Amino acid sequence: MGRVIVAPSILAADFSRLGDEIHRVEAAGADWIHCDIMDGHFVDNISFGPEIVGRVRGLTSLPLDVHLMIEHADHYVPRFIKAGANSITVHVEPEAKHSVAKTLQQIRDAGCRAGLTLNPETSFDSVEPFLDKIDMLLVMTVHPGFGGQSFRADQMQKVKRARSLNSRIDIEVDGGINAETARISIENGANVLVAGTSIFHATDYAKAIRELRGDPG
Repeated sequence: MGRVIVAPSILAADFSRLGDEIHRVEAAGADWIHCDIMDGHFVDNISFGPEIVGRVRGLTSLPLDVHLMIEHADHYVPRFIKAGANSITVHVEPEAKHSVAKTLQQIRDAGCRAGLTLNPETSFDSVEPFLDKIDMLLVMTVHPGFGGQSFRADQMQKVKRARSLNSRIDIEVDGGINAETARISIENGANVLVAGTSIFHATDYAKAIRELRGDPG
């Protein structure tokens, strides 16, 4: 496995100075910028939409990693691609109300990296048929919708299983990721770490990112 990718989630950033926050994490060594999109239906929270993603695109050259926690993702995918997303991850659960195979193909056809997500309560069996059709699997280590939740170590079985079945794809973890849980995730096969609070609430962003990677110094 190559270098661990750190993707700060701007959901935890100070939106009153979002530009400064993005520039700070970029200077601190972030690899991607993670955008959590919530619609108040699929998850019980509302965040932001393609217009904000487009503004973020204008602030950084880093890849934008967009996680759609929404219903009818297929309807909104073109808007996020137009906004500048480099990767788009959609949910496998039936409550997301879309054809998973068709939406993944839609993303790929637009020249964007396609990812698939499963919630903690969702069986790994639901994503297994799609492992050869995605660039990334996102294993939620908390229930999606709100930041600051505790990491669920029981989800590492999914990470380990995915890595054993497909060594090519990126395996991303999101939820309660700090230096300790990052180490656990990496040991089980994850190579992309989404972190919000542990970066944006730290006094030293660069140190926080190094600690997530397990880098000395």
